[in-house]
Amino acid sequence: YKRRSKIGLVGEEIDVETGAWTNPNSHVGGAIDSYYEYLLKSSILFGDDELAQMWKASAAALDKYLAEEVGGALWYGQVDMTTGQRTASEFGALHAFLPGVFVVAGDVPRARRLQDSCYRMWQLRGIEPEVLDYRAMKVTAAGYPLRPEIIESAWYLRRATGDAQYLAMGKTMLDALVAHTRTDDGFTVLKSVETMEKGDLQPSYFLAESLKYLYLLFAPDPAFDLDRVVFTTEAHPLRRT
Repeated sequence: YKRRSKIGLVGEEIDVETGAWTNPNSHVGGAIDSYYEYLLKSSILFGDDELAQMWKASAAALDKYLAEEVGGALWYGQVDMTTGQRTASEFGALHAFLPGVFVVAGDVPRARRLQDSCYRMWQLRGIEPEVLDYRAMKVTAAGYPLRPEIIESAWYLRRATGDAQYLAMGKTMLDALVAHTRTDDGFTVLKSVETMEKGDLQPSYFLAESLKYLYLLFAPDPAFDLDRVVFTTEAHPLRRT
């Protein structure tokens, strides 16, 4: 946090010996996503006011520089961490954790809008791609490694709003998983959501996260009291101290 830029953003990679940023790309995808998630969740888990302020400052910078309206839809793209200049209009499966974090932060309206965009990304090919150019609505990385994030966000929104549309989202996603990723031995990644060609790998997080969040989404009674429990980024529940 102390090495954030003057406009409040962090980059993708840093030299841990010199403290110099070696990759200034700033976004909410892989290599940065859990940093933002843990600023907020750690503040809740430990009752830490300093971390809460760090989250608020960081969230304000994300909303100012990364958020982008395209055709009435809300997305979070990529910018240079120093200048705030946009460098890519990319959003993908890993970015889809953010609506859930917005729910935890209490910003349900923003979470709803961003989840709508995530779901639009899913519906484009019937399963979400790893990366999408949201300005062109064109897939730029077509693989699907059984990611859990969009399901996680649907669960948080279902818990927060009681809105049945998030059950419907979950049903659509589960049906797609069964139709396109099921095998005789389990579930597998897709090499491409455009051809639905299967790979030969079932990551452990598919069980630990993807299926867990689907279970929680459809569970009739809350399995966890979110006033007492915080989920890690890998879906492990920790009791608040």
